[in-house]
Amino acid sequence: MASAKRLTGVLCMAYGSPAGDGEIEAYYTSIRGGRKPPPEALEELKGRYRAIGGSSLTEITRAQAAALEKQLGLPVFVGMKHTAPFIEDGAAAARAAGIERLVGLPLAPHYSRMSLGSYERALNQAWDRELIFIPGFHAHPAFITAVRGLLSEALATSRPERIYFTAHSLPARIIAEGDQYREQLLESCRLVAAGLDLPDCDFAFQSASKTGEPWLGPDLLEALERTRVRDILVCPIGFVADHLEILYDLDVEARVFARERGITLRRTASFNTRPDFIAALASVVLDAIENSVSAATPAIRAQ
Repeated sequence: MASAKRLTGVLCMAYGSPAGDGEIEAYYTSIRGGRKPPPEALEELKGRYRAIGGSSLTEITRAQAAALEKQLGLPVFVGMKHTAPFIEDGAAAARAAGIERLVGLPLAPHYSRMSLGSYERALNQAWDRELIFIPGFHAHPAFITAVRGLLSEALATSRPERIYFTAHSLPARIIAEGDQYREQLLESCRLVAAGLDLPDCDFAFQSASKTGEPWLGPDLLEALERTRVRDILVCPIGFVADHLEILYDLDVEARVFARERGITLRRTASFNTRPDFIAALASVVLDAIENSVSAATPAIRAQ
C-alpha cells in the first residue's frame, strides 16, 4: 500500500492569474488563444486587477494543493491553464517525482467541455502514464455539505430576502451542443437547498465576456435590475477561490450596481483553504481512485 501511495499523485488545476501588471497582457493573450487583446480591452482588464490590488489565485491554488497533500498523504502538484506553472509544468513535476498514476483535479465543481474539458485535453497531451481525470464534483455529498456550511455562516449574520446562486457564464451555443453545464449547476443548487430552511432562492450567471455572441443567462446584474427585493445574499457556487470574478465582479461591480438601486448585496465566503472544503476535495480524490481501481478489477464469478 505504501508503494502504491508513492506512485500516485494529484495535479490540482486552476485558471491561473497574472502575478503583476506586467503579466496581464500575456495572460489575456493566452485566454484569447494566442491573439493579442485590443489596447482598450487590455486597459480595462488592468483596471479591474488594480481595483482589487491584484489576484492571488495562483498562491491560493498552491495553498489548496499543500493542504490537500497533507490531508491525503499523497504528493500534490499544481498546474495552471493560462499562467505558470502551466498544466504541462505540473505534469512534468509529477513525472520527475516518479509518479505513475496521476489524478487530474480541476478546482471547479461543474463540467463543461469548454471549461473543464480544456483541462482534460491539456493534461492528456502532457501525461503519458496512467491518468484518472475528475470531471467535476458538482453533486458529491462532501461538496454539497461544504456549500451548506458557507450558507449557514452567512445566514447566521442576517437573513436576506433572497439568495442568488451564481457561476461563470459561458457562450450559449454550448446548450445546442448538448453540454450539461447548466443542468449540473441547477442540480448543485437543488441539492444544497434540499431540506434547508432557506429564503427564496434563484440562480443567475455572472462574468460573461464580450465576444459578440450570446452568453448564458440570466445575468446577475440583469436580475438585480429587475428585482424588487432589497436584501440579497450571493452564493457563487461555481467558484472555489477568491479571484477576479469574485473580488471584482461581485465585490466591486455587482455591489456598486446593487447599491445604486437601493439593494444591500453581500456574498458567502470563498472556500480557499477552508478545512471542510479541503476535506471535500480529499473525499472526491479518494472516491475517484477507488472507482478507478474497482473498474479495473475483473469480477470474480462463482463456480
